[in-house]
Amino acid sequence: MEEKENKEKIEIEDTDNIEAEEIQEEFNFDKLNLKQSKEIIKKFIEREKQFKQQAEKIDKMVTDLKAQAEDFKDKWMRTAAEFDNYKKRTVSTRLQSIEEGKSQILLKVLPIGDNLERALNLPIDEKTKEGLNLLVRNFKELLEKEGITEINPIGEKFDPNMHEALMQVAAEDGDISGNVKDVFIKGYKIGDKVIRYAQVRVVS
Repeated sequence: MEEKENKEKIEIEDTDNIEAEEIQEEFNFDKLNLKQSKEIIKKFIEREKQFKQQAEKIDKMVTDLKAQAEDFKDKWMRTAAEFDNYKKRTVSTRLQSIEEGKSQILLKVLPIGDNLERALNLPIDEKTKEGLNLLVRNFKELLEKEGITEINPIGEKFDPNMHEALMQVAAEDGDISGNVKDVFIKGYKIGDKVIRYAQVRVVS
């Protein structure tokens, strides 16, 4: 092992000696005069300038690449944000479309409930009335499951945001001006959104 290390050390020293001899032969420092020395120094100075110019170019390239990387990062972040907003808008639009579709279907179904309730006021036998009451309850349960609530504002203050006044009636004992006297057709809403206004008579 020690012999191998010594051998490698000798080879390295020999290499160094060879390189030194080659440099010595190329420039022959012992025989250089003043003019030749100045020429060599001049070449070293020119070479140093070239190295500096190359270093400056490399620095500029690195700066440009950093700027491009920042630009790409900024564009990527903006694209990601835009895509996220697009997804949110898509979800919102889809939910809105579902709610609108549900509202349109319910508007066609609500008259069935109106007719069932009207039928209860007709002169019918108890068995038929019991069956109609069951249907009305089932209908109301269905609406409740879908998040739909009635607008039945008898005795309440008239609200144009939820009520549609068909006519005004003179006040009677106990009536308050501006309140709803009675309801022709009940209204309905989903959450805060009215899908059908209650048609009412208002005390003048």
